[in-house]
Amino acid sequence: MGKWRAAIVAMLALSALGAVSATGTAGTPGAVGTAEAAGTAENAAGAAKDGYEIWLVDQSNTDGLGHGGTVHIYSGADVTRELSATQPVDVIPLGGATSALCLASTGRAPVRPHMIVFNKADTHAALAFVASGHVVVFDARTRQPLSCMSTEVGAGGARQAHALWPTEDDKYLIIANQNGKKLERIATDYASGTFTQEPAATLDLAGCTTPNGMPCQAPALRPDNAPICPFIASDNGPVFVSLRGGGLLVVDWRTTPMSIVGEYDTSKVPANGCGFAEAQGMVFGNGGGGTHGNLDQFSVFRLPMGGYSPANPPNTPAVQPLFDDDSPDRDAHGVLVSAKDRYVWAGDRDANVAEVFDGATGAHTGTVDLVSPFSADPTVDLFAVSPDEKWAFASTRGPNPLSGDPHSSHGTDPGMLVIRLTGNGKAGRVEGLIPISNVDASGVQRADAHGIRVRRTG
Repeated sequence: MGKWRAAIVAMLALSALGAVSATGTAGTPGAVGTAEAAGTAENAAGAAKDGYEIWLVDQSNTDGLGHGGTVHIYSGADVTRELSATQPVDVIPLGGATSALCLASTGRAPVRPHMIVFNKADTHAALAFVASGHVVVFDARTRQPLSCMSTEVGAGGARQAHALWPTEDDKYLIIANQNGKKLERIATDYASGTFTQEPAATLDLAGCTTPNGMPCQAPALRPDNAPICPFIASDNGPVFVSLRGGGLLVVDWRTTPMSIVGEYDTSKVPANGCGFAEAQGMVFGNGGGGTHGNLDQFSVFRLPMGGYSPANPPNTPAVQPLFDDDSPDRDAHGVLVSAKDRYVWAGDRDANVAEVFDGATGAHTGTVDLVSPFSADPTVDLFAVSPDEKWAFASTRGPNPLSGDPHSSHGTDPGMLVIRLTGNGKAGRVEGLIPISNVDASGVQRADAHGIRVRRTG
């Protein structure tokens, strides 16, 4: 299914807002968070008995502010019972206490909440604001913002916080500073509520040199080292970093500064990947269209979790390509694992499908059509799966997308798609779509769902 071709001139990556040289400092909780958290404790306690909740991020601005956004929180039990009629158990208006905290901590308001993760204990959430380069840490139970930090100024005076990932030991957050072309690290002590940026750990992806003496960024190797998405597997090994221009870097996040232990060029790893998943000891990744001469692409590959060393030659261990289609109206974005690592789903927000792969062999096993009576053009962006692995949830984009090339990210029904997994995750059936809305003063629908994540509450 084709998308809105009239807007293909829009850039995939947003320009950073200004060039402020100082990095932000950790904020402190207090009166600034009370209004936003009012009434949430009772709702959060009620959701806890359901076992899990789904956090869905609307990256559109709070009306009239030019910044902010919203996090919609749903009870897993409500969603799987009430489907499209489900109402959130909580809403976090990011134009309130969160924006006030960022203004106090960094002197700037946070713009465009994009990606969200939880720490491994599911006690805290971390939210990346892609346009302004902020990272905010929340107490997931009270919904209060605890700390707001700003990424560093990087290449060309730009900075963004596109995506982030927690280490398995809950000691750090790894941040992809997209247009700044830096990989950054934040030390996290969730018990004490202390979150500290570590500039000495930052890896300059535009100016560094690989262990093999090659430039990290170079036209024939990795032409645009804007980091898109970081990922750390369950063995707490290195962080896999996808790159906007193609290629991939595998980085040891424990060293200071962080150091490269694996280097891959554009001949092995496609551009614009944002979606990693672990299955059967392998890391599955993707690549999509939008920049660098390829508007349409859907590629899936996998790599081993381990075997990385600065002593390795380039492109080692070997990449295993699994699927590639650069025909019109294809765009890979978002990967999930279902049913005990048996199957991996890779979403296509342009074609409105998910391609399914065998978690053990990597073989392509089928295609799930995500068009349904609930939406003819859901434009699924990112996925999350329920702890019992019986349901999948996908963010669906709006008619005025704020990120990604509009030809593929333009949707008609902003919200969350509810999918029942069947055949142990080999297939699925759309059971509903929970809408979100943010109509501005002129009557235009601005809602644009993007980040989504499941949090265990038991």
